[in-house]
Amino acid sequence: MHTLELTKPDGRPMTLYARGPLPQDLRAPSPFPDPLTGGAHLRWHPLRGEWVTYAAHRQDRTFLPPPEYNPLAPTTDPANPTEVPAGPWDIAVFENRFPSLGGFVAEPPELIVPTASAEGRCEVVVFTQDRTASLGALPLDHIELLLQVWGDRTHRIGGEEVIQYVLPFENRGAEVGVTLHHPHGQIYAYPVVPPVPERQQRMMAEHYAKRGRGLLEDHIAAERRDGARMLYEGPHAVAFVPVCARYPYEVWIAPIVPVPGFAQLAPVVRADLAKALKTVLMKYDALWQRPFPYLMAWYQAPTDGKPHPESHLHAQIWPPYRTRDRLKYLAGTELAAGFFAMDALPEDKARELQQVEVKF
Repeated sequence: MHTLELTKPDGRPMTLYARGPLPQDLRAPSPFPDPLTGGAHLRWHPLRGEWVTYAAHRQDRTFLPPPEYNPLAPTTDPANPTEVPAGPWDIAVFENRFPSLGGFVAEPPELIVPTASAEGRCEVVVFTQDRTASLGALPLDHIELLLQVWGDRTHRIGGEEVIQYVLPFENRGAEVGVTLHHPHGQIYAYPVVPPVPERQQRMMAEHYAKRGRGLLEDHIAAERRDGARMLYEGPHAVAFVPVCARYPYEVWIAPIVPVPGFAQLAPVVRADLAKALKTVLMKYDALWQRPFPYLMAWYQAPTDGKPHPESHLHAQIWPPYRTRDRLKYLAGTELAAGFFAMDALPEDKARELQQVEVKF
């Protein structure tokens, strides 16, 4: 992996990644010459016992521009710069201009609930220079590079004292709220372990304390023995529709042997994990015969400096579709009670995906 560190005219850092050497004379462009303004803050939710971040400046962020104004495409006209330069890079990472955490950190207001500064980091990860591509359509070695990039970012950002958790994710499709169609993801680095991974960590820690093995490790072993919902089973990685899926076509992807995060992946494991990911994303698109919307989140160990033998790097992918014609939105029982109601069996959805053959 080759890297090049740059700084944008507005002060935001950028890192270019490539499979080959990068010329040292590249310069980081920006559509915004002025330094960051705005600033988010946190407010405590007393009934849920969790923080909520407020970032009103995000109302001004770029929203579904036409292709000729794509801010994630390489700059072709210096008079009209985008966020990324022209050059032989494969993946670009830079600080979000409209962050929910970090950036310009202002003093929090004094309110009737506790407040705090929105410390943290929000980064944009441009997967490719090709705006017509998708993550699943990229070559395997390009996807391997992305997994390596996520590990590098986790190592760098997670090493900051204030950061407790690093979450790479991708929203794909307007159906899940994408504001830019160019293939990209984001990385959120939090000053606390957020509620969802915190609960998962608690369950994994309890299981590990009782049995001396990882919770997801045991679940993967059970899914492999059952076999009914497996989509990919390689020497080092698996992908499957979990027996407990809360969404139709939900898929989990993970290495078979637990590793705490991307930075600890051995090359052979990373290669097989890339193959599992590509297989799933290609199955999605082939099943629907059109770009398949989803939210994909990668969970790894907290970056609090403590050992986490219970942690197991894995992805959870949630498509919004219920059937081929209807969208699945969270309803009263899911939003109000947090109690999910599924009107499709995981086994049926796994069978549909299993029947889709992909070659690459």
